[in-house]
Amino acid sequence: MNANIVTMDPLTPGAEALAVVDGRVAALGTSAEIRALACADTQVVDAGGRLVLPGFQDTHIHLQDSGYHYGMTAALDDARTPQDLQAIHREFAASNDGSWVNGVGWNTGIFTEHNLDRHVLDAVVPDRPCFILAGDGHNACINTRACEAVGLVKGTADPHNGHFVVDAAGVPTGLLYEDAVKWVEDRMPEVTDADYADGVRYGQALCNRNGITGVLDALVEERHARVYKGMATRGELTVRVCATAKVFPRETTSAALARVNELRSNNALEMFRIHSAKFFLDGVMENRTAVMLEDYSDEIGGNAPLMFGYEQVKELFVAFDAARYQIHVHVIGDGAVRAALDGLEAAKEKNGLWPSHHQLAHIQCIDPADIPRFRKLGAVANVQALWARNEPSVTDVALPMVGEERGKWMYAFRSLIDAGADWTLSSDWGVSTLNPFQIMETALTRQPPRRNGDHPVFLAEQRLTREECIKGYTVNAARAAWRDASTGSLSVGKHADLIVLDRNILTCDVYDIGDTEVLLTLLGGRQVHRSEAFAS
Repeated sequence: MNANIVTMDPLTPGAEALAVVDGRVAALGTSAEIRALACADTQVVDAGGRLVLPGFQDTHIHLQDSGYHYGMTAALDDARTPQDLQAIHREFAASNDGSWVNGVGWNTGIFTEHNLDRHVLDAVVPDRPCFILAGDGHNACINTRACEAVGLVKGTADPHNGHFVVDAAGVPTGLLYEDAVKWVEDRMPEVTDADYADGVRYGQALCNRNGITGVLDALVEERHARVYKGMATRGELTVRVCATAKVFPRETTSAALARVNELRSNNALEMFRIHSAKFFLDGVMENRTAVMLEDYSDEIGGNAPLMFGYEQVKELFVAFDAARYQIHVHVIGDGAVRAALDGLEAAKEKNGLWPSHHQLAHIQCIDPADIPRFRKLGAVANVQALWARNEPSVTDVALPMVGEERGKWMYAFRSLIDAGADWTLSSDWGVSTLNPFQIMETALTRQPPRRNGDHPVFLAEQRLTREECIKGYTVNAARAAWRDASTGSLSVGKHADLIVLDRNILTCDVYDIGDTEVLLTLLGGRQVHRSEAFAS
């Protein structure tokens, strides 16, 4: 009642009140009209005239893994120097007596092989193995005890699509790139399903506090599915979870399809289902594993190979598209974007176009010739707008690597939308915050928060609008997650997934959007978050 409801349904764009019956929107209208439908035991919520929106959906997030890491290991996001990192990790080690001392979230735009190695960690954790995962998930560092524990020694061969950084004498420094991270994780003590379930609880509570009622977990394997399915069966999930099953370069097409088919058929629940296949075509700029059409522009130069063979990409995309999977692709460099679009084009030519909403995630660099292909192929630009601003990973790392001309097409979100591409906004948590309001503010300003100083705008011509940002988290996100029939708008008959905000993000100062607080989050009409500041 007494709300400013923006439904995101063009047939009924606004209302003062709505009624919920059995978890779904039953009616929309004025406060008087809806109050007349109430009976003696009806619960009434007075929104105090505040903005009400459909629950947000994050279509590229690592909910289970990041929930585990941030819920149970040291958070290193605030470290800006090696001394900062050591201080945070020293404090965590002192209060945790586990056999390993782990952390997550260090910034790859700040920490590189020049200032981070096993000796930095040895200084604060000399007596136990230590593993710290970078915020991007593509890099990690371990200490000397950890090297000994997992058998990483001089001469250890790099795993496929991975690299152990070594010093001048060939001794591992402890830095790990790409699948070298997985090589180490496979040799660490096993984490229990109960611990990962606790991670989901931590992550979904954070989602609910930030107005998120649905997610697309962008990388699941058998363990992820097992944990999610168990929680869904027990009624423990407070976000709707769709998921993408990872496909590996080492697999044959038939073997990958058979394995993922089994995952899909065994995980098709109301609150959890697998419907997508996930492909990593390249890595990240920071460790030089992003794939470019032309060599890097800095003094080092060089390039990186695709993580799948070019023809293998086409074969896999054709097969998974024919089996009616959504294809979800990690692409950072313009070469990886080109390969992904070529794969989708091969699938379209072989199987025809259908409403798959295949997604290309990240799109840090793109050749302008490929921008119109998104609309032609029905591909969704799944973008993480928080990265599109002047910060070390962009200004100090990426821009020098790609050069001035290619840098003009970095995070070219406005150009993609103007060319007719479908789009969603997402976080890639735990690579960055999952707070959608901070992400939307950056999409609108292309700047860090104003409280951090007056930073230059990064490619102002690529800014988005408020309406586009909200669509990117609601109707567009629901469509991309294949649940728009029941979510994404506050339409009669759809799930009553909604949020009440402390300010109107359609009219407030754009630089205040990032400070928005979610006062109430409902999932199917059930309260999953309520702020102490909301007294209704």
